[in-house]
Amino acid sequence: MGDRRGKYEWDAPWALTGLILGTILLLALAAVAFANEILAAGVAFLAGAVYTLASVASHLYTTRRGRFAVWRAELDRLEGGEDVLDLGCGRGAVLLLAAARLTTGRATGVDRWRGTDAATRANAEAEGVSDRVDLVSADLTELPFDDERFDVVVSALALHRLRGAREREQALSEAFRVLRPGGLLLIADVEHTHAYEAVLRKLGARDVHGRELGWRYWHGGPWGRTRMVEVHKV
Repeated sequence: MGDRRGKYEWDAPWALTGLILGTILLLALAAVAFANEILAAGVAFLAGAVYTLASVASHLYTTRRGRFAVWRAELDRLEGGEDVLDLGCGRGAVLLLAAARLTTGRATGVDRWRGTDAATRANAEAEGVSDRVDLVSADLTELPFDDERFDVVVSALALHRLRGAREREQALSEAFRVLRPGGLLLIADVEHTHAYEAVLRKLGARDVHGRELGWRYWHGGPWGRTRMVEVHKV
């Protein structure tokens, strides 16, 4: 994870587990096929195992290094005095990257923690940014902040976890509401990003752009790619 000192969650751990188990199964099938001299099947299973193993490597890289590299580049535009909000911040993988770029600004993380936010606070301490980080337990569809409160709002792989399109639309509405005019909204996700763009335009956003984030943010391969929705609020 490079110079990260905190302990961060794995992206899509069940998907990673499935890929690992798939690799093991394909290797076992290849071994059985070769042992029974069924060469064509053995080669096919072995090729599948190699391909799935490459997917495991992609997922591991994204979770441990790639996503941090992508977000570092995205957050390099911060000047230091911004108030930043991270929606669904989890253990602070993106939140604390933002906080590290702030001087007079503050980074606020919102999530629905089960129990406490102790792990996120511990990571903020480990990264040396706890003095400029606030953590708030709240629903993303009902943010406890005034209108136009933040200069920058970010979210990484959080909105797709909401239960339905209506909740995702409400979360986007809230994100747009608390963003100041001239502010920046960055939403990285693996699903629904085209729908996010449509919702934000319906909310009145004029400068909405969607883009691929490249292989460093693939979870297993191009089928698990992450897209960024970027909005500059007028």
